Amino acid sequence: MFRKCLANLALAAPVPSTQQTSRITPVISQLLVQRRSVHQVPGQGRPPKILITGGLGQLGIECAKLLRSQYGSHNVILSDIIKPSKAITDNGPYIFADILDFKGLQKIVVDHRIDWLIHFSALLSAVGEQNVPLAVRVNIEGVHNVIELAKQYKLRIFVPSTIGAFGPDSPRNPTPNITVQRPRTIYGVSKVHAELIGEYYYHKFGLDFRCLRFPGVISSDPPGGGTTDYAVAVFHDALRHGKYTCYLRPDTRLPMMYIEDCLRSLLEFMQAPNEILKRRVYNVTAMSFTPEELVDKLSKHVPNLHVTYKPDSRQLIADSWPQVFDDSEARRDWNWQHKYDLDNLVDFMVKDVQENYIDVENLKKQTLKIY
Repeated sequence: MFRKCLANLALAAPVPSTQQTSRITPVISQLLVQRRSVHQVPGQGRPPKILITGGLGQLGIECAKLLRSQYGSHNVILSDIIKPSKAITDNGPYIFADILDFKGLQKIVVDHRIDWLIHFSALLSAVGEQNVPLAVRVNIEGVHNVIELAKQYKLRIFVPSTIGAFGPDSPRNPTPNITVQRPRTIYGVSKVHAELIGEYYYHKFGLDFRCLRFPGVISSDPPGGGTTDYAVAVFHDALRHGKYTCYLRPDTRLPMMYIEDCLRSLLEFMQAPNEILKRRVYNVTAMSFTPEELVDKLSKHVPNLHVTYKPDSRQLIADSWPQVFDDSEARRDWNWQHKYDLDNLVDFMVKDVQENYIDVENLKKQTLKIY
């Protein structure tokens, strides 16, 4: 459903019809209104040219759709090292970009007159623990490259951080914006490194570095290796099979956020005037829940849902992370407000997974049987 909303946004007229409006969430309706006063590059009188690295991950594709709805398809370039599908290339510019190739990145920035760089390339928590050397290269060397690139070409750069940037010594309920950070995963260590080097470049060189610490981000896309991905996998397994085996304890509380809120927070943060930002790194969140609480809500849609709990190594990671995120500074400084609570989240996820995955798979199976 979220993909459909954003796809419609990219093609929508400035003032949608009553019928269109009835099918658009309040968040998206607000974003349509915001298009009337599009952010422009200071002194250049044009919308920003934006490069998204790691664009074929969980956030990149949807982020590109949202930004294209604001600034025009040709102004937002999606990039990765993976061959894209036709659907990706049909929706706007896509290029190959290796974040470990500094000269290649320089060429892209110069050739495309890039103004903003949104850096999503990273190995997530559970995946990173399985290949630490690769995580160091991608998550740390890659950040060095894009930070230096942004400094050289005076780009506004966004690098996401995470609840994983905190560790067992951090206060967990709530976790404030500024506190001790001693993560015990290479993913968390690399994110603390990104936060600190970005802030250093801001104070030393005036780099317009911006960073949001995201909680678990929930979308209908299949899970990609994060510790919080149980909250995605449970929808796919429940709607397909009516059962799910969870790798966390039922009482494991973690901060979460629906992808639409996540991407809207990114957009609003990137558009915020530099002078109102008191920090370069902010916590943002929407809700906190446990697997047991999520399953209870999902059971209303899947009445015979059967869930078992078999904690594995990811439980140790989750036990070191915040339970509740304090994002009061983001709400104070640039007026961050979430829209989705647990009830909204479950309703949208059930519809999205059913329509865009289960129904599509069933249609393919039926088509194969016919032939």
